[in-house]
Amino acid sequence: MILDKLENSDFYNRISINLNKGFEYLKSTDLSTLKPGRHDIDGNDVFALVSEYNTKNHLECRPEAHQTYTDIQYIISGREAIGFVTLNNQVIVSEYDSEKDITFYSGDTSPLILEAGMFAVFFPQDVHCPCLQIDGPEKVKKVVVKVRKEE
Repeated sequence: MILDKLENSDFYNRISINLNKGFEYLKSTDLSTLKPGRHDIDGNDVFALVSEYNTKNHLECRPEAHQTYTDIQYIISGREAIGFVTLNNQVIVSEYDSEKDITFYSGDTSPLILEAGMFAVFFPQDVHCPCLQIDGPEKVKKVVVKVRKEE
């Protein structure tokens, strides 16, 4: 897991080519004008999912992890907490869905606070619980760049 500001993303360019493509997209795009939905960057290897929502109570959210994609979760506006814990024998509450590349878990996570301009990278070994409210519901606009693992 990585937690940082977009202005520092160059520090992570050598991790993977696809991760770098995701960061370049975030830095070169006027994110405030993006409409909710999917935005292609490099086909199914790297793409962005834009959403707008109100943050939720932790009881309404479930920890999740992915096997095929790494997430770059970037806050365009607003702020939210994202729960985090390393994958380590958590109880699965919803088996892996290969079409959606997601498994849901139960258990506790530690909150990370993200504000506009910040991102978190969640690798397949990182269980995360996004969309959590901090001091109550708050409007958030976020882009999640989905980065396929390179073979």
